[in-house]
Amino acid sequence: MIRLFAALLAAAALSACSTPKEPLHQIPIAHANVVPLALDDDFKIERVTKFLNDPRFLKPTDDAVLIFERRRVNHGAITSVDFIERRGYYFNVSWSAKRPADITVRIEYRLENLGAHVQAKEMRFPFAKGSHATKFTVIGDEYQEGGKITAWRVLLIEDGRAVGLYQSFLWN
Repeated sequence: MIRLFAALLAAAALSACSTPKEPLHQIPIAHANVVPLALDDDFKIERVTKFLNDPRFLKPTDDAVLIFERRRVNHGAITSVDFIERRGYYFNVSWSAKRPADITVRIEYRLENLGAHVQAKEMRFPFAKGSHATKFTVIGDEYQEGGKITAWRVLLIEDGRAVGLYQSFLWN
């Protein structure tokens, strides 16, 4: 009885923390406005992990985490076209909000074949509070035509201001 009550309480707590999110979408560069930097301690990007899935750049490894990640992103691919469509970059962004806010998570990046041209993708989280994980991908035709990512940054945007920032060393 106590275990059942604890399980129901945990399920209710987890469902209360989740917020509905809008689907990921590519932003036309004309609409990816430059946002002023106004960092806020209530919002934090805790970690950004980047994984490149391309056999041309993979090195042999015994690392179980990397082996698992390679298998995970290629799971379900049957034909060579399926494998080619899954080549590219996979970003996992862990972030948190101490207070409820309408947050947009945006990744901006440059591809080697496009020079200084900045691409962007974003996902909106209305009434976000607590810890969240957001996934972005640069795969398929976008990766095949654009090439490797040369620089990137992740922004947490609230009311048109960047309240959280995490960027690669080469971003300027």
